[in-house]
Amino acid sequence: MDKLISVNDIDLFFEDTGGMPLLLVHGFPMDHTMWEKQLTGLGIHERILAPDLRGFGKSTVPTRPYDCYSMDAYATDLRNLLDALSLQQVILVGLSMGGYIAFAFHRLFPERLKGLVLVDTRPTEDTPDGKQGRLDAIEKVRQGGVKMIADDMIPKLFSLNTLKNNRSLVEKVRDMMTRQPSGGVIGALHAMADRPDSTPDLPSIQVPTLVVVGADDKLTPPEDAMRMARNIRNARLEIIPGAGHLTPLEAPGPFNRTLREFISELK
Repeated sequence: MDKLISVNDIDLFFEDTGGMPLLLVHGFPMDHTMWEKQLTGLGIHERILAPDLRGFGKSTVPTRPYDCYSMDAYATDLRNLLDALSLQQVILVGLSMGGYIAFAFHRLFPERLKGLVLVDTRPTEDTPDGKQGRLDAIEKVRQGGVKMIADDMIPKLFSLNTLKNNRSLVEKVRDMMTRQPSGGVIGALHAMADRPDSTPDLPSIQVPTLVVVGADDKLTPPEDAMRMARNIRNARLEIIPGAGHLTPLEAPGPFNRTLREFISELK
């Protein structure tokens, strides 16, 4: 069911299916519709919440200076959403930038987590070159719109197999990216460039954790996922063949099976 709820000064749009709460946090620069195959195909009785982060999809695009965009701000929005729905704990699933937000959520609100699923993400901060790349991307958005970001990112997001053999998915993701508000995209680029290194926090994660990565992920490769999983107590690692950086979209069947198994172990 589509819903809109006001949390402080932000209107958050989200889908809510009812049941034990599973919170799906999308990547950059996307919205909640990237989880379509999970919303319709997980085949579980849990309550699935899939919000649009501030600045994305149908949620509010803040007009204040861009310092109102940060991993802590996104995480606080999610906590406020849970409070508004009277939900005490969730299994949080974060992809890419959603994983960065998951680290912030754990740091700020660890008591609200029942489990953690880190998908195609990494705990480290940007390198100096990476930060410069974010700033360059901001200028591209200002000059040519979000389409320029989509054109740059698409070849890096997918496995070669997906790029060659699933053009409909590639174009669907391109359309999702290009429809995002430029203000929210610029805000997220600032937030990612300024995010802290979460590596020191990994040993403090106490909840059951699943780390998922596409075998062909170019942006956060399996080596990064292995290193991250080794530093989280009793974390489980799953490498999904045939997927790049967008495993839930490229390999929804294997991803959903892995997620269902993880959820069943928490009951």
